[in-house]
Amino acid sequence: MKKIFIKIMAISVALILFNSCQDMNHPAYSDYKKDSNPVGGPLKFYVAFDGTTDNPLMNAVDSIRANFATANAATAIDGISGKGIQGAVGKFVTYAKPNDFAGTMGSFTVSFWEKHDGQTKNNALTNGPEYPFSFVAVADYHWSSSNFMLMLEGSNTACAVKMVVADGLSADGKASAADTWLTWEGAGAVAGLLDNQWHHCAFVYDQSTSTLTFYKDGVSLGTRTWGTHGAIKLVDAKIASVRIGCGPQGAASDVSDNWLASTWKGGLDQFRFYGTALTAAEVSALFTNKL
Repeated sequence: MKKIFIKIMAISVALILFNSCQDMNHPAYSDYKKDSNPVGGPLKFYVAFDGTTDNPLMNAVDSIRANFATANAATAIDGISGKGIQGAVGKFVTYAKPNDFAGTMGSFTVSFWEKHDGQTKNNALTNGPEYPFSFVAVADYHWSSSNFMLMLEGSNTACAVKMVVADGLSADGKASAADTWLTWEGAGAVAGLLDNQWHHCAFVYDQSTSTLTFYKDGVSLGTRTWGTHGAIKLVDAKIASVRIGCGPQGAASDVSDNWLASTWKGGLDQFRFYGTALTAAEVSALFTNKL
């Protein structure tokens, strides 16, 4: 009985010490680190490409919901801040979804840094467009195989910038109900984007005015209007995947001149999708702070 009593006492003392240690090491509620952009905040998807592991999928993880890439064939390079990625023929990053970006937007902002040396080219390496990003649509939703994409085409002297948006559902619930091209081309083509230097690009759509504003290095290059379209309504169920550094068609092995399968053949860094229209000051802060 004495031995049993001693064992019980020893166990009791151990439990008291354990619980005391637990209480001492447990921070008060107010001491927890707070997320400046919690889940549900305006920033819906953010990839800094700053991972330093041997796993390329971990190096391209989205920071908002720990959304890992499903494929990453891009090469890590020095970015505008930390690491970035270098695209090439067949080299891009794929994600299953853009988190809740599609289901919560109306207005939006797309922000990223790019570095490209001269003329854009297709995957056969003749002149053609290249894509910083595209959303791949499910079959038969849109002729382009995309819900949302951005292409750059041209030289450093004159680069056409074209954003295509397809949203809503047709009467039969299968195809897109509306789509548009919002472009800076012809006399509005942009100089100085492809000079092999890092440049910040931000595209801000304001549903209250149905306008898309393009900012290069914090400076507005004008707006384009989608009539009276209002809120953008990307259909999440119609998004099959998200590509950073590639158009919406073709596989990584596609080396054809298909203009919708072309990959980005430069650097990319700090990719962000916001479900809101940033102000000019907020865009300027992203550029100034290299975010």
